[in-house]
Amino acid sequence: MRDIPRLKAEFFKALGHPMRIRALELLAQDEHAVSTLAAKMEVEQAALSGQLAVLRRAGLVTARREGPNVVYALADERIADLLVVSRQILLDMVSDAREALRAS
Repeated sequence: MRDIPRLKAEFFKALGHPMRIRALELLAQDEHAVSTLAAKMEVEQAALSGQLAVLRRAGLVTARREGPNVVYALADERIADLLVVSRQILLDMVSDAREALRAS
C-alpha cells in the first residue's frame, strides 16, 4: 500500500496534457475511431495517436481494431466522473478568485 501515492502520481501524470484531457472528454460521450477524434479535436491524427498511446499504457482507455480503424473507449466509466468533478472544482476556484478580487 506504500506505492499508492506513486501510483496516483503516475495516474495524474497520464492526465497531464490538454490533448489527452480533451480526448478523454470526447470518449466520455462515446467511443471513437482515431480519425473521428482527430477531426473533432482539429489535431493531426499522428499527434493524437501518440497521446492515446500514453492513455492506453496508463490503463485509462481501451483500443480495439474495427477493420482499418482503431476505436478507443474509456477503460472505466468513472474517468468521466473524474473529468466532471475536476471541471467543477476548477470552475469553483475561478469563481472564488473572482469573488475575492471583487471584495478587495
